[in-house]
Parts: sequence; structure tokens; C-alpha cells
Amino acid sequence: MARRNTKLAYIANDAKRNATYKKRKNSLIKKTKEISTLCGVETCAIIYSSNGLQPEVWPSHFEVQKVLYKFLTMPPLEQSRKMFDQEMFLKQRIMKAQEQLKKKKIQNRKEMMSLLMIKCLSTGKVEENVNAQNANDLLWVIDENLKELDEKITRNQPQEGTPTNVNVQGMIQTNVNNGRNEMVPFENFNISNGFWHGPSIH
Repeated sequence: MARRNTKLAYIANDAKRNATYKKRKNSLIKKTKEISTLCGVETCAIIYSSNGLQPEVWPSHFEVQKVLYKFLTMPPLEQSRKMFDQEMFLKQRIMKAQEQLKKKKIQNRKEMMSLLMIKCLSTGKVEENVNAQNANDLLWVIDENLKELDEKITRNQPQEGTPTNVNVQGMIQTNVNNGRNEMVPFENFNISNGFWHGPSIH
């Protein structure tokens, strides 16, 4: 049976919170004991409870003091070399979330430009204003699609080779410096020499 994901939030109900605490405490002590046995390392656990004045320790007060003394007598560099606390954990989660957000923005931008490309191909023009940034991204998407087509042609017909230059014929409606809208042709424009090599992200 698949294990359900637990919502990490404070449990308001006192009885349920105490029951969860006891269950998780026993599980933590069990895992600590397993690490010590399986890996042959010295381990200890110190657990503070809101209901108790003194912390609960494992395996004993003497063993805990011995492990802590050994740790504190180590050089500071050795102490922190493999240390992993809550702050470091949260930083890693934040960095991972930021990277996922960046990838999602790139994906969304590609999809927007792909829709604009399809619209341009179906009508022969762009009905709405396209600024320089969108034009750059549109050219990049067109370039990527043409490269993908060239690769497929090369795989299917290797004897014919691949074209070295790709010319795009069409019109892009863009804003010029004085604010006027013009239909700017980019016939015989080699998009391999385009403005940019990736979609812009905001």
C-alpha cells in the first residue's frame, strides 16, 4: 500500500499531537540505533519536548556526553565539513524551487512564442504588435524548430545531407523607435545569425 504524504504543519489537537510525538520519537530513536549498528558509528539522540523539563536522550546520558565531547574536541573545520542543519536544508529547498521556477518560465516563454510562430505561419503576418524582445524570442523558436527538422531529415535521409543556411521568408510586425508600426520583412535573413540564443525570462 502506498504511503500517504503527511502534511507538515503544527497539530493543534493536544491528544493527537502527543500521540504523534511519541510515535515519531520512537521512530527517530530506532533509526539512530540502526545507523549506529549498520554503519559502525557513534550516535546519540537528544529530544526536547514541550511537556518535559528535561530532554530525553538515547542511549544514555553518559554515552551522549561522550559523543558530544568527541565532537566538540574536533577542529572547527572538521565539525562543519559534513554538518547539515535546518537552515542548510531550507536553503537547498529554496534553490531547487528557484531553479524549477526558472525552467517553468523558460517553458512558458517557448510555448508563447510557438503559438505566435504558428499564428504567423497560418496568416502570413502577425496581427498584433511585436516588440524587439518578442521578435528575438520568435526568431530563436523558429531557429530551434528548423534545427529539429534538419536533424530529423538527416536521420531519415543521411545521403542527402543537411542544408547549411536556412532562410526564413515572412513578415514581422514590430515597433520602431518613433512608435510607428511597420511590417518589417526578414526575407533571406539567416536566423543562425539572429539577435539572441534563448528565450527571455522575466
